[in-house]
Amino acid sequence: MKSITRNILLNPGPATTTDSVKLAQVVPDICPREAPFGHLMKSVSIELTNLVSDPEHYTTVLFGGSGTAAVEAILSSVVGQDTVLIVQNGAYGKRMCEIAQVYDLDVEEFKSPCDAPIDLHALETLIQLSPRKISHLAIVHHETTVGLLNDIQSIGDMCKSYNIDLIVDAMSSYGAVPIDMEKMNISYLAASSNKNLQGMAGISFVIADQSKLDSLKNNQPRNYYLNLYAQHDYFSKTQQMRFTPPVQTFYALKRAIEELREEGLEARYARYAKSWETLIQGISRLGLKHLVEAEHHSKLVTAILEPDCAAYSFKEMHDYFYSKGFTIYPGKWEQLNTFRIANIGDITYRDIEEFLRWMERYLQHINYIHREENSS
Repeated sequence: MKSITRNILLNPGPATTTDSVKLAQVVPDICPREAPFGHLMKSVSIELTNLVSDPEHYTTVLFGGSGTAAVEAILSSVVGQDTVLIVQNGAYGKRMCEIAQVYDLDVEEFKSPCDAPIDLHALETLIQLSPRKISHLAIVHHETTVGLLNDIQSIGDMCKSYNIDLIVDAMSSYGAVPIDMEKMNISYLAASSNKNLQGMAGISFVIADQSKLDSLKNNQPRNYYLNLYAQHDYFSKTQQMRFTPPVQTFYALKRAIEELREEGLEARYARYAKSWETLIQGISRLGLKHLVEAEHHSKLVTAILEPDCAAYSFKEMHDYFYSKGFTIYPGKWEQLNTFRIANIGDITYRDIEEFLRWMERYLQHINYIHREENSS
């Protein structure tokens, strides 16, 4: 078989995958309504649940679609007539607000800087003083706008005190950052196949407290394809998805889960963290600066301030790295000009070292001069 070119994806997902994950998609054609494929999806569902919770009390609902599909499935399916409080401290918290507005949900926004930890006292004060009943709180765990890791444990404890169901977009933390749904008081969690799991894009999923999910049975549906309870109920009875799933992508996900189990979640996060430390040391040496203090950083995605240089162009820099086999990503924070580097996927600190060597050559090419702070 022809060898597979290895591209190093430094974008926040999809991530670089192993050849074995790619090749796992090469399987005999099968109708997804056949029992063997149903068994495969069931085993994948249980494995995904196991990573963050006890399958006796939590369950995974699978969807064909990007991660946003899972977030939309939760918001459109679980929030009733009461208020959903959405923490908006980055582009993906903002996206949740936009989804909620499409479904005409009663939304309360808590806005917070995307480069600093959430003011928990201010958040609690908003809950206490709200004239409306807040039934749900939605938040992004790892906000990839700049790489901030939100304190889900503290927010989960707060939600427990006020009898609020916690919804977590864990798209960019699941499969790397340790999560315990019961301990963190998470009722619904959204994630996808193509980031830290190192699978292929195309599968999203919701992991839910089984009792909370069952309580949705008689809710008036707002969504057809993304109806969370209907998807769960149909799969529970038939081991089939209601609509055609991305068949080959499931085989890749099965293999990716096996590889995560072999590596171990803690070891995977440690590998990512070493790559992040290499990145931070390297960009600092080159005179570039990143946002978010280390204690609040995910160590998965980093927003870096663009070089202050007349010859700099993100597009030209992107194309330069793309020609070298690296893919980088533009910034998403409107207040500052940044670009983003992710260190997730099947890469190591050696790949980051190689990236930094090319970065140094690029900066030399545009005559970027490193100006030390407070220099005379």
